[in-house]
Amino acid sequence: MNVSNPDAAASKSPASWRFKLILLAAALALISIVYALFGDFLNLETLAKKEQALRDWREWHVAKAVVLSFLVYVSVAGLSLPGATLLTLFLGWFLGFGLGLLVVSLASSAGSTLAFLISRFFLRDFVQNKFGDRLKTFNEALQQEGAFYLFSLRLIVVVPFFITNLAMGVTPIRTWTFWWVSQLGMLPGTAVYVYAGASFPSLSDLAEKGGQGILTPQLLFAFLLLGLFPIVVKKLLKRFRPSV
Repeated sequence: MNVSNPDAAASKSPASWRFKLILLAAALALISIVYALFGDFLNLETLAKKEQALRDWREWHVAKAVVLSFLVYVSVAGLSLPGATLLTLFLGWFLGFGLGLLVVSLASSAGSTLAFLISRFFLRDFVQNKFGDRLKTFNEALQQEGAFYLFSLRLIVVVPFFITNLAMGVTPIRTWTFWWVSQLGMLPGTAVYVYAGASFPSLSDLAEKGGQGILTPQLLFAFLLLGLFPIVVKKLLKRFRPSV
């Protein structure tokens, strides 16, 4: 796969500066949305108190619920804010498995791409200074394996996603390639966590019992499959990855 970076070639043009300003404005707007609407009650105890109201609002405003959920998740993922796992579980409960998976999957890849672009256009020097050794490893692996390397990082989470997003922003990988590989690679893990959220008996139970309250046999089996899936895929990647 081609991982050359046409974005870097255009980074000094006037158009690129306009793009940077638009990207920065979008990031600030997303932060404002998250904290203005959810800053005071993004915790399980407060959400549990609003459980019935949330269910009623979702039933009457499905389209608004989907759009708002998407924007909030993109904000959290794109700006590397804490709480992505909790938000995934909550949206599984809030939207159900099918719709929740669609929203979280698209929003997580969009948010990761936003973080990738912020790193590429705004944080290049910071990321290079902070992750210099890792960047060398990332670049060498990309040279050898192409986008298969990113795919394996998404499946086998040995590096936190936010570090992957930032580090990939200063590598030669194309934005389009980063997006679709992330979309596919994060899908299995996303499905498990959304399924876990959709399995919640109630937000009150979750707030009271914590993580142990959702460890049903079905969920444990799903996590087992998630653990085995990367091993199988890694073997397939070794078989079909491009030769060097």
